[in-house]
Amino acid sequence: MATLEIRDLHVSVETDAGDREILRGVDLTVRSGETHAIMGPNGSGKSTLAYSVAGHPKYKITGGTVTLDGEDVLAMSVDERARAGLFLAMQYPVEVPGVSVSNFLRTSVTAVRGEAPKLRTWVKEMRSSMDELSMDPAFAERSVNEGFSGGEKKRHEILQMQLLKPKIAILDETDSGLDVDALRIVSEGVNRVKESGEVGTLLITHYTRILRYIRPDFVHVFVDGRVVAEGGAELADQLESEGYDSYVKAAAAS
Repeated sequence: MATLEIRDLHVSVETDAGDREILRGVDLTVRSGETHAIMGPNGSGKSTLAYSVAGHPKYKITGGTVTLDGEDVLAMSVDERARAGLFLAMQYPVEVPGVSVSNFLRTSVTAVRGEAPKLRTWVKEMRSSMDELSMDPAFAERSVNEGFSGGEKKRHEILQMQLLKPKIAILDETDSGLDVDALRIVSEGVNRVKESGEVGTLLITHYTRILRYIRPDFVHVFVDGRVVAEGGAELADQLESEGYDSYVKAAAAS
């Protein structure tokens, strides 16, 4: 059982007017086999949480702790966090011209597992995962994310997750830009990883449509850099019908 613990996390970013605090004391615990949905309006701090945990240098930790199985995540470099078992699927994956998907994935898997998979075994493993995501085998020879559609980029992110088998997967608005068919396929990939019971998932979104395919165990509402409400899947249903207005107004009043 892996456990990611976030305690009283405060995060700022540098602006022309000085440091601006975005996260204002976040508490969250994610364990293996659990799916946590982080929901909230745009600008509430959801993606900041994802990138801060992953180690993006733009975000400055000004208070609090993040641990994975008791180890201090904030003391780790970005690659150390990945090897420790943290995975981030980005909202806007970057292009890596000249590096094939196959080489990128094999290099990543080698770094995490500590040894390179045998080539014949690797090709079979990769193609099996690609088939589950309805990806053409020729996709493996394309440069990473170069010329990919939005759906192809998101499938590639889930392909990485399936092959890397992280302890904790953070999915930053994976549903962004997906049509219905791509959303279903990507969600099925997330659910396959979840069914192993070995991965804790932190799913960040401000729409409820992905939650029709990926049923969360816990829902956390973010407003103004804080968790202002928590509940089960029924909270997502409530948000779909009522929106975030009441939470935003309550946060502004406080």
